[in-house]
Amino acid sequence: MLAMSEPARADYGVDAPIAVRNMLIVCALGIISLITRVAGLWGKESPFAMLGRPLISSGLACGAMAGWMIWSSKFGKVREREAYLDLLEWRGDERVLDVGCGRGLFMIGAAKRLTTGRAVGIDIWQAEDLSGNKPESTLDNVMIEGVADRVEVQTADARKLPFDDASFDVVLSSAALHNIYNASERQTAVREIARVLKVGGRVLIVDVRHLSQYALTLRDAGFNGEEDAARTVQNIGWSLLKILTFGLVQIGHVIGSKAR
Repeated sequence: MLAMSEPARADYGVDAPIAVRNMLIVCALGIISLITRVAGLWGKESPFAMLGRPLISSGLACGAMAGWMIWSSKFGKVREREAYLDLLEWRGDERVLDVGCGRGLFMIGAAKRLTTGRAVGIDIWQAEDLSGNKPESTLDNVMIEGVADRVEVQTADARKLPFDDASFDVVLSSAALHNIYNASERQTAVREIARVLKVGGRVLIVDVRHLSQYALTLRDAGFNGEEDAARTVQNIGWSLLKILTFGLVQIGHVIGSKAR
């Protein structure tokens, strides 16, 4: 009998693959330093000790962080996506935009909650932000997850969205806007999100930096003041990443509704 093949699983890629690679390099150097230390190849007064000791500790920390980021990218972020999407109320007929959709994680999650609605994902497909970041990978995931009839994927820049004013009921963005390095251009992207959202529509931005800036820009654009406060996530993995990046990375979300 022919062995039954397992159904294909969606692959949402590894976040920040260059950072993960660099941490794995530091981890490898730390392991080499530890092995040479245990083997007695350098003593306490050896000049190698000055480099080897910090490499051991930083290598172990980077290895743990890289392992956690790979696990989170492959398994954890799907569960995190569902928790975030649960923050919004869904009717099923919404028109949804995912800004910086990558390989479709949030766009597909939203599409699964739709009946007569439709989800649109846009991206400029930067490979350094996500492994395998290209439209073909996103469309593969769309087919695997069975939402092709409710999804549309476009190449477009968050700073100049190709949509009319008040076109969407929900706008999502996950781990994308921080990749716009210019602060003024990030504000432009957030204002574009506000522009294409209908009055009464909802926005959910999940990111690793600039949350307070996003919240302030949304308030200026007419969003409810109490709801769109920045909220950060507290867990061991992200706390370690915050330490390793000297506080530059701190994941959280901004949520709000458009009042005017």
